Amino acid sequence: MSLYDYQMGLSVAGGDYPFYSLIQAAMRQADTDNLEKLKAAWPQVWKELQARYKASGGTLAGDLE
Repeated sequence: MSLYDYQMGLSVAGGDYPFYSLIQAAMRQADTDNLEKLKAAWPQVWKELQARYKASGGTLAGDLE
């Protein structure tokens, strides 16, 4: 990791982001090798991310309006 990566991590950590939103963002930006690692660690997050990606407006059945 570079100093820039570390500093950007501090910036992100200073935000009030839910944990799984950070995991999903990491999945969206990951290279192939890192995406495979993230998918292995959080398979349900990956499954839901894919379902929401394909759904209109990211809305799934059962979501509250």
